[in-house]
Amino acid sequence: MKNRISLIAAISIGIGGMIGAGIFSILGVVAEASGAAMWLSFLIGGVVALFSTYSYAKLGAKFPTAGGAVEFLVQGWGKGTVSGGLNLFMWIGYVIAIALYAQGFSSYAMTFITDNPSPLLIKAVAAGAVILFTLINMLGAGDVGKAETFIVAVKVTILVLFAGAGLFFIHPANLEPVHWNSTEYIFFGAGVLFIGYEGFGLITNAAGNMDNPSKNLPKALYLAVFIVILIYLAVSITVTGNLTTGQIAAARDFALAEAAKPFLGMLGFKLIAIAALFSTASAINATLFGGSNVSYMVAKDGQLPAVFARDEIKGATGGLLITSLMVICFILFFDLAGIAMMGSGAFLLVYAAVNAGHLRILKQTGAKGWVVVVSLVLCIIMFIILEVYTYRKAPEAVYTMIALLIASFTAEVIWQKFRKKKIS
Repeated sequence: MKNRISLIAAISIGIGGMIGAGIFSILGVVAEASGAAMWLSFLIGGVVALFSTYSYAKLGAKFPTAGGAVEFLVQGWGKGTVSGGLNLFMWIGYVIAIALYAQGFSSYAMTFITDNPSPLLIKAVAAGAVILFTLINMLGAGDVGKAETFIVAVKVTILVLFAGAGLFFIHPANLEPVHWNSTEYIFFGAGVLFIGYEGFGLITNAAGNMDNPSKNLPKALYLAVFIVILIYLAVSITVTGNLTTGQIAAARDFALAEAAKPFLGMLGFKLIAIAALFSTASAINATLFGGSNVSYMVAKDGQLPAVFARDEIKGATGGLLITSLMVICFILFFDLAGIAMMGSGAFLLVYAAVNAGHLRILKQTGAKGWVVVVSLVLCIIMFIILEVYTYRKAPEAVYTMIALLIASFTAEVIWQKFRKKKIS
């Protein structure tokens, strides 16, 4: 019973996985794309996420396991190269997301240490945060859930207070359409920030540890996404109402804390910075939990070497340790914006694949086909929009993601051939 996850803890894992990227880590990147229409980008991203939530809720209720989307892809596409390659790519997506959260954590931590941090110090603190939460994940699912519930309670309280107070001080002129970027760029912003919504999928990774998942899992999914959409809208309106786009860009890595200065002064800046530390920390914690579960379940299905499912150290699977090592590598070699774009693209592709696989097993889940089709189409459209923007801003991120996708399927083909040869 120690490792059971309650409904509240499951919702907290989802909120923890979502709030940490969209608000704290990449606010400046989104503002650069959509301007004062940033709130509209968050709304568009939320609509896309809600449609995928429907698909995940139906699949999770039917196939409740610790693997979440791993199981959904296997059920939809069968055990083979397609599901194996996609699952490897999804695992890499989680690795990228954790790297993003860790860099966001480090950027806010620097505001308490120095005004001119060296790139090496920022990356060192980010890597240290990953190591810390790897140790927490070694304690077990129940402790992860309790940690998320506490952290989420703190950061949501601070964000609600920030938005509630800040809305009274906004400058309506800052929000006028004249300050919006073109419709094209508003959608670009929605694509970039989608990684701020992907965390709802982490709730399905907790299904194997939940009581009555067929009832509680859909509740946790919908509640988490709705709560996050409302928070994102309130906070983004507060930020753009208190700062110009130029000011947001100047404080790109800690824009939310900067937005508290006009009405709360330095105290507000520090308070939001503390919330950011809690928020990005919980995102690291929750996504490590989901990412290690993904690699564990893929290995159990025979689509990864057994080392990913084996206990290497007490409480730590090889999957958790390898995931953490991969995260540190991404932290060392990529900047925050490039990581955000790669991560959003990876999850849009995975969610599209989950929806496409779901269409093949609709009779088993009882889902409405038209909702799943709309979700699939939205994910594909958002992916195309994001990749166009990414290619303009950071073409190396597009090349890296294509290489990772090819590498995922190549590694799966090689592993399956080796595995068959070993068995024979």
